[in-house]
Amino acid sequence: MFEKEPATDNPLFGMDNVVCTPHLGAATTEAQVNVALQVAEQMSDYLNTGAVTNAINMASISAEDAPKLKPYLKLAEQLGSFAGQISTTAIKKIEIEYEGTITQVNTDPITSTLLASLLGQQTESVNMVNAMQVAQARGIELKQSYNDESKNWRSMINVIVTSEERTRNVTGTLFTGKEPRIVNIEGVPIEVALKPHMIFIRNDDKPGMIGELGTLLGQEGLNIADFRLGRKEDASGAICLVALDAPVNDEVFAKIKAQKQITSVKRLSF
Repeated sequence: MFEKEPATDNPLFGMDNVVCTPHLGAATTEAQVNVALQVAEQMSDYLNTGAVTNAINMASISAEDAPKLKPYLKLAEQLGSFAGQISTTAIKKIEIEYEGTITQVNTDPITSTLLASLLGQQTESVNMVNAMQVAQARGIELKQSYNDESKNWRSMINVIVTSEERTRNVTGTLFTGKEPRIVNIEGVPIEVALKPHMIFIRNDDKPGMIGELGTLLGQEGLNIADFRLGRKEDASGAICLVALDAPVNDEVFAKIKAQKQITSVKRLSF
């Protein structure tokens, strides 16, 4: 490569045993036009079909795979966001289990999307392009497993997050092949469609909690859009996810935490 190009004068030009050429073949006018057309076509493919080709730092996605991946990417984004929001200490390990028909598609973009959504809850400037590198830089162990068969669902993603404090898991699937659903949280079966404003509660499995919570929210003018409850098999505890029409402010949040049967509560946003 010459310091200035096109080079018109250089000591190398007079040497019989040296052949000088431009350092970049694409520097010609014709090549520049072809490169510009190729870039425009690839951008058009991505915007119209979701296909990604010739990318240096992310997984390629074919035009055929793009529509198949779209609902899985949405599910992965929700699972990552949920797992990240309920993890309050530094993450040490992330395990992603793929089961069923999802193993028949390219899962690399799904993994990248899930990691970006999860890690984005604890650090800024994370996206599906750099999520793997961010995880490695933070010393997070990543493990992926695949099983062609799924006992309960046609396809399933289970995310297991080990932090300094504890290990949590969140499982999701697709209803009708396109609608993301959370179907298990920390071993408790529960079916939830995530909404913009939610609260996640762990509580004693005793009568009265639902009534007291509903009364409190009603008194504060917060309308319940959806309410889902799941119980542990041994009746040692329960969890619930409540979708609201508006976010919970600090004052109301403190009142919810003070409910005698509630052991923990977390505000979530999607």
